[in-house]
Amino acid sequence: MEVLDRIGLALGRDPHLGTVADRLAVAFGDRPLVEQAADDREGVPALRLTYRQASVEVGRLAASIAAGAGAGEPVVVAVPNGYRFLLLCLAASRAGCVAVPVNPQMTESEVEHVIADCGATLVIRSDADLPRRRGLPPVTPVRPDDVAALFYTSGTTGRPKGVRLTHRALTGSIRGVGLPRWVRTDEAVLSLPTAHIYGFISYLGLAAVGVPAFVIPRFRPVEVLDAIEQRRASAFFGVPAMYRLLLEAGAERRDLSSVRLWVSGADAMPADLARTFQRFGATMSLPLVGGVGEAVFAEGYGMVELGGAVAIKLHPPLASRLLDVGMGVPLPGWQLKVDAPRGEVGELLVRGPGTMRGYHGAPEATAAVLHEDGWLRTGDLARRGALGTVAFAGRAKDVIKNGGYSVYAIEVERALEEHEAVAEAAVLGLPDERKGERVVAVVRLLEGRSASEDELLAFARERLSTYKVPQEVKVVEGLPRTGTEKVQKAKLRELFA
Repeated sequence: MEVLDRIGLALGRDPHLGTVADRLAVAFGDRPLVEQAADDREGVPALRLTYRQASVEVGRLAASIAAGAGAGEPVVVAVPNGYRFLLLCLAASRAGCVAVPVNPQMTESEVEHVIADCGATLVIRSDADLPRRRGLPPVTPVRPDDVAALFYTSGTTGRPKGVRLTHRALTGSIRGVGLPRWVRTDEAVLSLPTAHIYGFISYLGLAAVGVPAFVIPRFRPVEVLDAIEQRRASAFFGVPAMYRLLLEAGAERRDLSSVRLWVSGADAMPADLARTFQRFGATMSLPLVGGVGEAVFAEGYGMVELGGAVAIKLHPPLASRLLDVGMGVPLPGWQLKVDAPRGEVGELLVRGPGTMRGYHGAPEATAAVLHEDGWLRTGDLARRGALGTVAFAGRAKDVIKNGGYSVYAIEVERALEEHEAVAEAAVLGLPDERKGERVVAVVRLLEGRSASEDELLAFARERLSTYKVPQEVKVVEGLPRTGTEKVQKAKLRELFA
C-alpha cells in the first residue's frame, strides 16, 4: 500500500504530464531514479539522478522552453536517445507546451515533415537550441483530455502521422502499476527508444513505482548482458528482436539469475524464446544456493494510438509448461473485442481511457480507425477467448492471400526459425497475377551457420501446408529495422524487384 499511496500522491486526481517529476520528487525524494551509461558513439553522456534532482532539472529545462515557445505550442524534441529525452518532454509539458518526441532514427526528411506538420517553431536537437532561460511560469491548468504530446508513427508504410495523446493517456497508463516488492527494491535495465510509446511509458512506469532504471542509450547485446550480470538487475525491458540478439550474444553462458521479471512489448514474442529467458532468471536467490525457480515473463500489448499497453500476457514460473498462456488479459479500464465469431480470427478493437484524440490534421485517417463510440480499430488480428481475453494472431497487413487461402506471416516465420541455422525470418506477400499474392521470405542466419535457399525451402515444405510454403527465400546478413527493432518489411520488397 505504501507504494500505491505514493503513486496517488505523485499523480494526484488531475493528471498533468508536466507536473509528474515534481510529484514524484515529493513521493520519493533523494532515492535514485536513473543511472545512464555513456555512449560516446552516439554523443550521449553518462547521467545519474535522484527523483529530487530530476525535478530540478525538469524545472530548469521548462524555464528555457517557456522562453522560446508559448502555451499550447508544439515543441519538437529531437535529441539523441536517452533519459534526458524524457526529461525534455516532461519539461515541454511543464512549460505549457505540447511535447513532440522525434525518433533519432528518422531520416532528416521525416524530421522536417514532422516539424512542418505540427507547426513547431522550437526544435530541440541539442542544448544549443534551448533559448536563454527565464523564471519558470506558474503551472498552466489542464484538463485530463487536453493533448499533452504528439507521438509520430514510425512511417514504415507512409508519411509519419502525429498521434494526439492526452494527459490522461500518458499519466493514466502508469496508475495502478504494482511490481512485486522483490523487483521494486532492485533495478531494471532498459535500452529502449524514448520517442517510442513503449519506451516512454516504461521509463515513466518504473519511476512511478520507485524502481531505478539503468539505461543503455543504444542497444548493444553484450553491453546489456554485462549490465544485467554485473549489476545483478532484477528486471529487463526489451522487444523480441532484442531477446533474439541477447541469445545470439551468449545469454545462456551468463549468470542472469538475478532477473525476476522479463518484459517484452512492441511485437509478438515467440513462446519458446520467452520460456528460454524464464529459465535464465529465477524466482528468488538463496544463500549458498543461488537462483531458485524461474522468472516471470510479461508481454504487453499496446500501440501508440492507445497511449501504451492495454493488455498483458503473463508466463508464470513453471506454469507456462503446463498450461496455455496464449491469452492476453485487458488492463483495468480497457475493453477488447474481436470482429469475428469465437474461435475465428478477426480484427482486434480496443476502447479505453488512453485512446488517442485522433491523428493531427488528418480527420479522414482518424475516422478510418476511430469510431464515434470510442472503439479503435487496431489493425491487429486476434481470436476471442473467455472472460474478455484474446489470443493475438499478428498484423492484418501480415495476412497473405494466396490462391484464396489466408497465410499468416507469423506462422511461416516461426516455422522457418525452427531451422538450426536461422536466427530470424521475415515473411511477406508480393503481388501475383494468378494467385493474388505469393509468399516470400527473407532470412537472417546465425553467425557461423550456413543454409542454402533450397535447403530452407525444403525445410519449410516438411512443416507447412503447400499454400503456406514460401515460393522464394532470400538469405541476408541484416534486416532493416525501426527504432523498436521491428523489421521494416516494406524495404524487403526491393530484394524481389
